[in-house]
Amino acid sequence: MTYRCLLQMVLLLCLSTTALSRSYNLLRFQQRRSSVVCQNLLWQLPSTPQHCLEARMDFQVPEEMKQAQQFRKEDAVLVMYEMLQHIFNILTRDFSSTGWSDTIIEHLLVELHGQMNRLEPIRKEIMQKKNSTMGDTTDLHLRKYYFNLGQYLKSKKYNRCAWTVVRVQILRNFSFLRRLTGYLRD
Repeated sequence: MTYRCLLQMVLLLCLSTTALSRSYNLLRFQQRRSSVVCQNLLWQLPSTPQHCLEARMDFQVPEEMKQAQQFRKEDAVLVMYEMLQHIFNILTRDFSSTGWSDTIIEHLLVELHGQMNRLEPIRKEIMQKKNSTMGDTTDLHLRKYYFNLGQYLKSKKYNRCAWTVVRVQILRNFSFLRRLTGYLRD
């Protein structure tokens, strides 16, 4: 009896892992839909781009984000998760000077959290199997980029112009995230 139950559990785990790793097409669909929702929410936030032109800054966008390079689906998952986590953390900072709607930001954070939750099981599987060709440099470049965004906001005391500049950067991030989503194929 115990052996039979154990065998069923092992089979269930094997099948769930296989199902998880085979669900990239569904994940691609869900991530694309959610990214579009996030971009639409970001566009709904009021900004003053003309007034804030002098506040622009070069944040040293990582080359990996500028150039359309080939990503393995496993690497795309890791990069997407890292980016979403940083975007989420940035958007939880003080945006009170912007006049942005708390409701829109909350909805945006829920969408971002949902995307990370969908990526998390596959990310864990990739990390356990060490099935990534993404080097530490890509991760380091991403961390530096988002650190620069955070420092910029802090140095500008989270003022409206700084948030407008960062909002534009985040919109660009979602364009890249949508390209990365295309690599999620079974």
